[in-house]
Amino acid sequence: MTLDAVSVVDRRRLKRRLTAWRIAAVLFAVLFFGALLLSDKNVSGSAGFLPHIARISISGIITDDRKMNELFDKVAKADQVKAVILDINSPGGTTTGGEAMYDAIRRLAEKKPVVAVCGTLATSAAYLVALATDRVFVYGNTITGSVGVIFQWADVTELLHTLGIKVEEVKSGPLKAVPSPFEPADEKTRALSEEMVQEAKTWFVNLVAERRKIDPAAVPGLTDGRIYSGRQAVDLKLVDQIGDERDAKTWLSKERNVPSGLKVVDWKPESESSGLFGWLFQSAAGLAGISAGRIAGLLGQVASTLKLDGLVSVWHPAGS
Repeated sequence: MTLDAVSVVDRRRLKRRLTAWRIAAVLFAVLFFGALLLSDKNVSGSAGFLPHIARISISGIITDDRKMNELFDKVAKADQVKAVILDINSPGGTTTGGEAMYDAIRRLAEKKPVVAVCGTLATSAAYLVALATDRVFVYGNTITGSVGVIFQWADVTELLHTLGIKVEEVKSGPLKAVPSPFEPADEKTRALSEEMVQEAKTWFVNLVAERRKIDPAAVPGLTDGRIYSGRQAVDLKLVDQIGDERDAKTWLSKERNVPSGLKVVDWKPESESSGLFGWLFQSAAGLAGISAGRIAGLLGQVASTLKLDGLVSVWHPAGS
């Protein structure tokens, strides 16, 4: 009986040790694969270590996004990236944000072939971004165009009068801090605002002429800021062809000698949720069927819309 009791105790001890080692092995595997995925926070999946085509998504409101522009520079230096597809679905954003992204994409295009595949929207600053690529693909019903800029401000003088509020100010000159929401715009203020808008419009239109090799004046409505369907844009040579990502890969293979059969791997700018906890958050979101990047993107879009300022190159349906 004593020997049986000792054997039972030994077996229990052995079982506990085996359980502890199994738990340790699982934790090690989790940490190992987490570190593997986080070795390059910009790349989704282990396929990013092999030769591939990088996909960079540009969605929502475009602003002067330093992390996104740094991503373009990082992709340009990545030897495993053989070409880049920009997945564009955006109404535009700030004119400066579009200009900065345009410049970053042109730097990238000097190193690798870059094409744009436009979804539902590629208007204003988003169309400006597409101009920076080597070839622009759209769907037949993609909304694009809307070349130009807009400068808006609110006049709350009537509201202040109703509330009994009077704003006093002392400024160094008549054109300092104008236009102002606290006073109606006079002729000088409106003339200054129109001058800035027209100067930015000329820059945008000239960029279209340079990149698309067309006469903007010969394109109906272009200088008036109208929008076009994808089919119309192809006919007017504002974009290159109707097609999706598969067509873009075919073009890259035929025209730029990019090896066929390469996987397309998502590259993303570094998010604030980085490190192991960021990886765990993304994993949990994935198990729930939710893209962590989509959550961050939606939150970022709301925040960007609230703080949108300066000259704006953005399209939205009237009344929205």
